[in-house]
Amino acid sequence: MKKMFVPFMLILVLVIGACSNAESGTKTADIPASKSNESGQTNESGQAAESGTITYQSESGPIEVPANPQRVVILSGYTGDAISLGVNVVGVDSWSMANSRFKEKLQGAVEVSDENLEKIIELEPDLILGSTDAKNLDKLKEIAPTVTFTYGKVDYLTQHLEIGKVLNKEKEAEAWIDDFKKRAKAFGEEIKAKIGEDATVTVLESFDKQMYIFGDNWGRGTEILYQQMGLKMPEKVKEMALKDGYYAVSTEVLPEYVGDYLVISKYAEQDNSFQETTTYKDIPAVKNGHVFETNANEFLFNDALTLDYQLEFFREHFLGN
Repeated sequence: MKKMFVPFMLILVLVIGACSNAESGTKTADIPASKSNESGQTNESGQAAESGTITYQSESGPIEVPANPQRVVILSGYTGDAISLGVNVVGVDSWSMANSRFKEKLQGAVEVSDENLEKIIELEPDLILGSTDAKNLDKLKEIAPTVTFTYGKVDYLTQHLEIGKVLNKEKEAEAWIDDFKKRAKAFGEEIKAKIGEDATVTVLESFDKQMYIFGDNWGRGTEILYQQMGLKMPEKVKEMALKDGYYAVSTEVLPEYVGDYLVISKYAEQDNSFQETTTYKDIPAVKNGHVFETNANEFLFNDALTLDYQLEFFREHFLGN
């Protein structure tokens, strides 16, 4: 989902999404993405057939998939959803492989891509999950049942539910969603009681020599902060980033977008020199010690495993416990 990164983001990009270019508010080709909206898709878990399969109603129609998949390959940003449901994942995309939070659960898994079919064949998968814009889809379908999703077609929690249906773990996915909502709501109420109902929060990331601020559905914890907890974003962020999910800014105008609190999704290998400038150091949130930095490789997505980590991160940093 390179799209997510940016632009799968803006990375879902890949990782999940697709890379776009974001300059002056337009999409940037190299940012990861994590955007979602509210349209849904109908799925049927179906009954396990004699062959040990179920029928999943995908975007492109019904697909027969294993009722109990043993060797899953994931070519987009759904790795955290799959491993959180206890499925054995044998191959993942590069973004997922770079996430240290996934490392323990991916022991023995290898990095794959939709352009290296030979490596995927060697893994002998019984199920492949990916994005609708993946390359070589026809060939992938010859290797194993292949289910693809259009990034952003459903909201991030519904996406987890869909992954659960494909893996024949719908009840487990529903249970996690219900529990997550309760936890996020409770922590949100505690946070607002501490920092104030009107306190604002900005999420920032520096990637490929460009800084971005994010709306409420582009990963990096934005879904939790704004949707689940109901924290507020600065008016300038709402104006420029809410619609597209992200917006490119310069160091000079950064103070206009930073609220009472600043969350920085940070890549150690990227250019973070903006933090050494007087402009940045003079921002009230910085002076007040209201800046929370996190490893971007671990914070990028909005899968179940990452959401659990993001929620705990916010609890610890806002509440101090």
